[in-house]
Amino acid sequence: MTRPGTLRASVLLFLLTVLTMAAFPAAAQTTIQGRTTEEDVQIQRQETGVLLDFREQIRELVQKISAYARSQRPNFVVITKGSPELLKKIDDIDETKTFPARAYMRSIDGIMIDGLFYGEKTVGIPTPPEQLEKKLQLVRMAKKNRLNVMVIDYVENAEQADQSYAFNEELDLTPFAAGAMGEELNSIPKFREYPYQENPKSIVSMTDAKNFLYLGDTSGFGRQDEFSLKIHDTNYDIIAVNIMHGRTPLSRQAVETLKYKKLGSKRLVLAHVDIGSAAAYDYYWQDGWREGSPSWIAAPLRDNPDRYYVQYWRQEWQNLLFGDTNSYIYGLIYQGFDGVILTGLDVYKYFLGGDSGEGEQ
Repeated sequence: MTRPGTLRASVLLFLLTVLTMAAFPAAAQTTIQGRTTEEDVQIQRQETGVLLDFREQIRELVQKISAYARSQRPNFVVITKGSPELLKKIDDIDETKTFPARAYMRSIDGIMIDGLFYGEKTVGIPTPPEQLEKKLQLVRMAKKNRLNVMVIDYVENAEQADQSYAFNEELDLTPFAAGAMGEELNSIPKFREYPYQENPKSIVSMTDAKNFLYLGDTSGFGRQDEFSLKIHDTNYDIIAVNIMHGRTPLSRQAVETLKYKKLGSKRLVLAHVDIGSAAAYDYYWQDGWREGSPSWIAAPLRDNPDRYYVQYWRQEWQNLLFGDTNSYIYGLIYQGFDGVILTGLDVYKYFLGGDSGEGEQ
């Protein structure tokens, strides 16, 4: 007998496929031939002659960051944003065979998927059926391995926001409907008067959370104290922000203020950190740094010439991210953040010969 949850998911997928086929008739009828970039062989040779599996290297970086963070704070939350295909490995002999990346999955608490139902590439555009099904397969893999799944859908209006929340609720995912992407995601969306599934409970772990707020640039809120008080005046279960507020990092006091809902109960505050690119405006950037100098700094991002891809497997870059009291991860733990959202994972695609076109969001 079919279980009710399985039946509801099947009905949801059918209805959503009908919806997206109406929006994308050509895409729905196109036969996809060959494999996408993310499924290509992931091994390339360095100038030194050493073979590098770029996809595995980004997994290993995440695992190292997680191990270090939890050595400092055992309950520290680690979420990866984007590139959910990293959840599976490709067989070295038979490229058509895949299997779960279990060590990687055990090192994280969850994943965050951009544009699951809306806004995969453009705000307000439903995700085409074939892309939706690929992502849903990865969602199912994540949940089977007890990972929390957070979703940011990029929508144009309240109707799309409500539909996104309904789709995510059906699959028991933790959603956020945003009206802009990247650094433009700099204000609280006004699609709803209150957060989705607003609740008065204190949030002590990811499994307790029903909703979240994700912000890019927060400097438009005013001073740090103004920003923290404005966000404090909401009841989101999780707040995700950049550790930098304008040109300075958020203070411990600001982070502590963010940790409390308007109702007085506690919530989680996470910092998002790009581990695949370095920005000329970040605190660690030194005078004279540019593409190729130091050697681990690669080309600038297509859409952000002040941010550069990095050879993320290099020890020099990893030393900036974690390992001692001067590192990024140590700093955000010291400032009181409950966890980190690691972005920029799709950098591995750039080193395979394609421009991922994405930076910190």
